[in-house]
Amino acid sequence: MKRLLLLLCYLYVYLAAGSLPAQIKPGRGSPRPAPQRFFGLHFDFHANGSHTRIGETLTAAMIDSLLTLVQPDYVQVDCKGHPGLSSYPTKAGSPAGGFTQDPLKLWREVTRKHGVALYVHYSGVIDQEAIRKHPEWAAINAKGVKDKRSTSLHSAYADQLLIPQLKEISKDYQVDGAWVDGECWGVIPDYSEAALANFRRETGIGTVPRSPADPHYRDFLEFHRKSYRKYLGHYVDALHAFNPNFKITGNWAYSSHMPERVDVDVDFLSGDLKPANSVNSAAFEARCLAHQGKPWDLMAWSFTRDWSKPETSTKSAVQLCQEAAQVLAMGGGFQAYFKQNKDASIQPWTMGLMKELAGFCRARQPFCHGAVPVRQIAVLFPSESYKRVTPHVYRPWSGELAPMEGILTALLDGQHTVDILMDHHVKGRLHEYPLVVIPEWNYLPADLREELLQYASGGGKVLAIGAQTVPLFEKELGVVLEGDTATRNLALGYHHQIAGMRSLFRAARLGEKARAFGGTYTVQDLRFPGQPAASVAPYGKGKIAGVYFNVGRAYTDSKNTVTRNFLSGLVRELFADPLVEVTGSHLVHVAVNQLGEKLAVNLINVAGEHANKHVFSYDEVPPLGPLQIRIHATKAPTRVTLQPEGETLAYTFSNNTISVAVPRLAIHSILVVEP
Repeated sequence: MKRLLLLLCYLYVYLAAGSLPAQIKPGRGSPRPAPQRFFGLHFDFHANGSHTRIGETLTAAMIDSLLTLVQPDYVQVDCKGHPGLSSYPTKAGSPAGGFTQDPLKLWREVTRKHGVALYVHYSGVIDQEAIRKHPEWAAINAKGVKDKRSTSLHSAYADQLLIPQLKEISKDYQVDGAWVDGECWGVIPDYSEAALANFRRETGIGTVPRSPADPHYRDFLEFHRKSYRKYLGHYVDALHAFNPNFKITGNWAYSSHMPERVDVDVDFLSGDLKPANSVNSAAFEARCLAHQGKPWDLMAWSFTRDWSKPETSTKSAVQLCQEAAQVLAMGGGFQAYFKQNKDASIQPWTMGLMKELAGFCRARQPFCHGAVPVRQIAVLFPSESYKRVTPHVYRPWSGELAPMEGILTALLDGQHTVDILMDHHVKGRLHEYPLVVIPEWNYLPADLREELLQYASGGGKVLAIGAQTVPLFEKELGVVLEGDTATRNLALGYHHQIAGMRSLFRAARLGEKARAFGGTYTVQDLRFPGQPAASVAPYGKGKIAGVYFNVGRAYTDSKNTVTRNFLSGLVRELFADPLVEVTGSHLVHVAVNQLGEKLAVNLINVAGEHANKHVFSYDEVPPLGPLQIRIHATKAPTRVTLQPEGETLAYTFSNNTISVAVPRLAIHSILVVEP
C-alpha cells in the first residue's frame, strides 16, 4: 500500500510537470556563492522521540522532481525543531529516535546538482531536549520554576550546543545557512542566578521586579532585550568567523516583534506570517521589514489553522498568491511553509500548488524584487512606545499591535500608499513624507514629539489617532480635552452614514482655530448633535489633526465603510495631492515603488474571505475593474505597461497628470510607468 501511494504521488508530479525528469548527473551546477533569497520553500516537522524511521521514504528522485518542477532559489529543511531532537544523525546535538538514511545529506546532494541553496530550520532559544539534559540551561520564571521550553540567554547553551551544531551543519553538510526559529519570541523574563547577577551588575538595580506592577519591570525587560541582541550577535559572529559565506538570521529579528535598529550582522530578515488572515498580516509585516536595510522575506503557511481548534485546511494557490502579492509589492522575497512527513519525506501532492505559487512570484520578480517604496504616508512605530505597552520581551501576542494593524488596513482599504516607520527610520527624514500618522500610541519620546512639531511647523501634516494619543498634542490641536478617557458605545457619523462601535473616547472642546471633522453620537440618530470625531487645526505652515476615538481595533473587530471613508476623508483633508490615486474599487491595496528610473504602481486585489476567521480556505477571488489610475508627473511618460501581463496601455497626459485605465485586476498587477 505504501509503495502504491508513492507511485500515485509520482504520477501526479509527472502530470504536473509534463514529464518526470531523469536524475541529474553529478557535477551539474553548484550552490550559488551568494544565494538569492527571492522565492523559497520551507519544510519542517519538529522531530521528536516518536520519529524512529527518519528517511524511510525520502528519495533523491522525490527531491529532484520537486526542484525541477518548482525551481526555487532555496529550500529550508528540518534540522532541529522545538522538541530539541535533530532530524539528521548529528554528532554535536541530540538525534531523534532513529534513521534509515541521512536526509540532510540527501537534500544537500540533490540541491547541489540543481544549484539550489540549502538552509536548515533550527530551533534556537526554544529547545526542550537541551533543558532535559542540562537543567542548568533553563530560564527560570518569577516563581523559581525552570521553564521546560526556553533556554536562558545567560547559560552555556549557545557555546556548547547551538554554535557547535551549526558549525557541524556548515562543515560536514556544506549547508548554505540557517533560519533559526523559536528565537526572539521564545525569550522569557529569566530569574536564573546568572541572569539576575548580570541584571544587577549592568543596571545597578538591587531589587529584582517580579511582575509588571513592580518598579523597574520595564528595565528588567529591556535588560533581556539587550541580552538577546548580545546572544544573537555572539552566535552570528561565531558562525561568520567559522564560515564567512554561511547565511543566518533569527526568526522575527528586527521586525514587528523587535522594532529596533539592526545592530547585529544577520544576513537577512525573515518571519512566518499568521496562518489566518494572512493577507492583512503580510501587508503589515512587509511594511515593518521594508526599511530595515537588510535583504528580507516573509513566509506564508500553506495551510490555515486556528490555534484554539484542532482543524486545519490546505490553502489554495489563489489564497497563497494573494498573500505573496502583499510581500512582493513591498520589494521583499517570499517563501511558503509545507509540511514534511514524520520520516522527513515531502508530500508530492503539494508540488502542483508549489509550482503555481512559484510561477506567480517569478512572473512579478523583475517588477518587484528590490524595489524602493515611494514616500507618501508614514505610520509611526516608535520602539519605546511599543515597549511601554507590551508585558513581554519580544512577543507581541497580547494585542499590542492590533491598533496599528487596524489603522493600516483601513488606510490601505482607502487606496492610500503607506509605509510603517520605526523611530530610527524617521529622525531627520520626516520632511520626506507629506503626512505622518501616529497610530494610537499613548507615549512618544520627547525628541520624537519635538521633531514632529518642527515638521508640522515647516509645512508637514500630522494625524494623531486615538483617545490616549490626542492628549500628547492637546495644545497644538487647539482643543481642551474634557472628562476622562473611557470606553463607550459610540456611533460615528460621516457623510450621512453612521456606524456603531465600542471604543475608547475622549471628548474635546474645540478652540477658535480647530475645525470639527465628522461626529460621534451617543444614539444612532444624526438629528442629535454629538461630539467631534476629529478636528483639524493649522500649525505653523502645516496642519495637525486629532481623532478622539480608537480607530484601529474598532475597524478590525467591526470593519465598516463609514470608518474607512471617515479616515480617508481626513487623510485627503491633510494630503490632497497624493502621487497616485486609484478609483473603481475599495478592494484594491496600492503600493508605489521606484524601480530604477521607472515608477511601479502595485495593485492588489484583496477581495475574498481572507479576513473571515470562519473561512479556512477559499479558491476564488472575483476580478476587479475597470480601475482608473491618476499619477502626478512633471512630464508625459514614454510608455505605460501592465505587468506581468506585458500589456501596453493607452494613457492621457494633462495638467501634470497621467490618466490610465486598468481593465481587469485578477490578483496582483504592476503598472510600470517609463520616463
